[in-house]
Amino acid sequence: MKNKLSDLNNHLFMALERLNDESLTTEQLNSEIDRARAISGVAANIIANQSLILKAEMAKANVLDADFKNPLMIGCDHGS
Repeated sequence: MKNKLSDLNNHLFMALERLNDESLTTEQLNSEIDRARAISGVAANIIANQSLILKAEMAKANVLDADFKNPLMIGCDHGS
């Protein structure tokens, strides 16, 4: 996988730094605010997705039934 949560963290901090740039005009600041909102929305979805994957993996690790099958969308294939 190319992107990692650490990359997301870096993007969020870069957006924060751009918002903190005191040399921005009002128009530039408004543009950065819109951009930051978009980044934040995508980030929230990524974090929620990663949280779901983690919960699924934790549940899988706690299952004692050897015949347990992940739902199709969670595993790489239906038998994982």
